[in-house]
Amino acid sequence: MRAEVTRAVSLRVALAIACASFAVAAWAPQLQLPAARFEGVIVFDITQSMNAEDYVIDGRPASRLAAAKAAIRGAVEAMPCGSRVGWGVFTEFRTLLLIAPIEVCANLSELASALDGIDGRVAWAGASEVAKGIHSALKEAKALRGRPSIVFVTDGHEAPPVNPAYRPRFDGRPGDIAGLIVGAGGPAPVPIPKFDPDGRRLGYWGPDDVLQTDPYSKGRAGSVAGEGYAEAEAFEPPRGWPAVGNEHLSQLREGYLRLLADELALDYVRLNSVGDGVQALAERMQAPPLARVAPTRVPLGPAFGLLGLLAIAWAYGGAAASALRPYYPRGKRPHVRLQRH
Repeated sequence: MRAEVTRAVSLRVALAIACASFAVAAWAPQLQLPAARFEGVIVFDITQSMNAEDYVIDGRPASRLAAAKAAIRGAVEAMPCGSRVGWGVFTEFRTLLLIAPIEVCANLSELASALDGIDGRVAWAGASEVAKGIHSALKEAKALRGRPSIVFVTDGHEAPPVNPAYRPRFDGRPGDIAGLIVGAGGPAPVPIPKFDPDGRRLGYWGPDDVLQTDPYSKGRAGSVAGEGYAEAEAFEPPRGWPAVGNEHLSQLREGYLRLLADELALDYVRLNSVGDGVQALAERMQAPPLARVAPTRVPLGPAFGLLGLLAIAWAYGGAAASALRPYYPRGKRPHVRLQRH
């Protein structure tokens, strides 16, 4: 009799806990906690060298742009709610903002749809002045509300080549905007596919199709043919500067990108593969300085809902176990004697 009373009391308590938990869950309470959340614009280099195929996805050759998009997609999907992501593209000498940073959980499908549409057909020119593109991206971020960070994905291939004596200078202050340069591509030179404006493949760029030297090295037009800049001849390129003369082929210009990152107070990471890239990018983008520590709303409704379900399982699970347990009056439990064979 006492056991039955105890079970009844336990059942009522469990149901009371379940009802209270479901009521709190329906109220949807939230808790403000400090947490690091990424807020930034991810810019993709969509110039033609990014179509070079030196990655592998699902056992098939893949372009640098395709590999970068797959790795970035995985990193964004791994971000906690409250993170904010925007998209941008680079071609010619400037960065164009496509989407300002928006919250990832509420807008994941929109972000994924916009990412799918980023490719070389969006480009408005064929040049690839990477340094100017990074400068432009930093200026775009500085003009946005909240001054989000920048993640710039590129292979570092400047077209036409840049003379180290006359490379562009950044007119801002390095370090004002947190940023990460993601180097895409392999160490070996590979052909650059050629496409028409509609995205149809036309073969590969040849040595006579592109400038093999920077325009300054061609000299001024004047009374003396082939007149050049004396400063350019005497200038020693900085460490990491890429050699020219094979510009119809492309490889990751890692030394050049590290040089730009150092000058602009940015971080640098290489995209080795799609799988490794997801992990590396997720870790970099979810940690300072790209992520900022700010009060973040943590929903408590799911936790209270789970508590209610556990209370119901405890109540009715215990009742079911009691119903299945055989009942023996006090002192009448059968005695089992073991026999030795």
